[in-house]
Amino acid sequence: MSVTSAAGATSWWLSEALTSEGSARPAPPLAGDVRTDVAIVGGGFTGLWTALALRSRRPNISVTVIERDVCGAGASGKNAGKVHGYWTTLPRLARLLGADAAWDMARLGSRAQDAIRAFISTCGRDVWWREGGGLKVSTAPAQDAVIDAGAQAMAELDAGRFARPLTRAEIGDICASPVFRKGLYFPEEATVHPGRLARALRAAVLDAEIGLHEGTPMLKFAEAGGACRITTPGGSVTADAVVLATNAGQIAHGDIGRRFMAFSSYAMMSQPMPDRLAAAGWTSPTSIVDARSFLHYSRRTPDGRLLMGTGSGPIAYGARVESAAMTRDAASFARSERGVGRLFPMLAGAAVASRWGGAIDVSSDRFPFAGTLGGGRIAYGLGFSGHGVNPSWIIGQCLASLALGQRDEWTRSPFCRRELPVLPPEPARYLGGCAIRRAILACEDAEEEGRRAPSLARAVAALPRLFNLTIGTR
Repeated sequence: MSVTSAAGATSWWLSEALTSEGSARPAPPLAGDVRTDVAIVGGGFTGLWTALALRSRRPNISVTVIERDVCGAGASGKNAGKVHGYWTTLPRLARLLGADAAWDMARLGSRAQDAIRAFISTCGRDVWWREGGGLKVSTAPAQDAVIDAGAQAMAELDAGRFARPLTRAEIGDICASPVFRKGLYFPEEATVHPGRLARALRAAVLDAEIGLHEGTPMLKFAEAGGACRITTPGGSVTADAVVLATNAGQIAHGDIGRRFMAFSSYAMMSQPMPDRLAAAGWTSPTSIVDARSFLHYSRRTPDGRLLMGTGSGPIAYGARVESAAMTRDAASFARSERGVGRLFPMLAGAAVASRWGGAIDVSSDRFPFAGTLGGGRIAYGLGFSGHGVNPSWIIGQCLASLALGQRDEWTRSPFCRRELPVLPPEPARYLGGCAIRRAILACEDAEEEGRRAPSLARAVAALPRLFNLTIGTR
């Protein structure tokens, strides 16, 4: 089995984090043969949280982490740094799993929020943690129903305190965009510098005397004699248990790939413009997303920059998560920049400091999952759907339990125990996914422009629901 991570282009977050960090303790490539209790492949949020969880539970356990690039170079250093759990998707979880399981997952999300906050308060680094809530807005008449339905569903689930409806005037107190109509405010959400957080986790792993080797890709993986052996360019790691924490890279494994696929997300970071943001009334750390299916996500940074991203990038064919379409798609870069002019016309023309794109791992029901292969010796976790800062802590706990063979609250949670639908095989999955993506984009673009979407686009966009799939649905 060969599994690779999707590194792609370096984001502004990681570049800034490495610059601000200055000299860091070395984590040289693996040289020679290592024997360890647990080997972790991937030095992003998931792998690093797993390593720390293992050491916390069993101080004498030996753990070795290998990372093909540098810690934070993959998805962990590319996201928007929006930190929240599952109150934002509680209604969808309730439809999928029932109200009790939905509440269980949402409570674990709040627990993760507390744990991340606690780590940041003691890590000794400024990772730009800000607690200002998150705002979901409608930006077209057709999106008003999404906001209204979300507010009603939260009330019916007795979760209204986790999502407060806002009027246009109340939204204007957060950001005075002329296209914002209705909103749902989620008070739990925070923002963070994801690159600096990844590097803070790296430092914590080294402080815990956990073996860490950057610049160490996994070339080959084999199971033999009750152990697992990972071959790298400079040596090998033999372990009793292995944790795969390479996110979209794991789709290359057939047993995993049948229930996961890769979409792509693209973002831009502006040059500092605090005065323009202040003139727009956007002075708080509240982050903002629109009510599209392929949404625009945005936030401001403490130094007065605007990040704008879009989850509307191309879909990967099978496991081709590092193709140019997934990391360097010109149309997706343009869509993220048009999003500034659409959502924040008063900020149009903002000077761009950096652009980047990358694969996002999506499960067949659009929620993260942790499971095992190889008779339980191989644990894997992915499916973050571009929303992984908070859930990566949860999945890290799940992976630690799976690697240790523990039956506990984590392995009994829906993050480990629910049944994921099987996706169609290739090329049907890719061709169908591309058609549905184009149809949804056509529908949502038409709604924003006040047009009726073409009938064929509406019909194709409805196909996933006909097959009882939540992935690719509006």
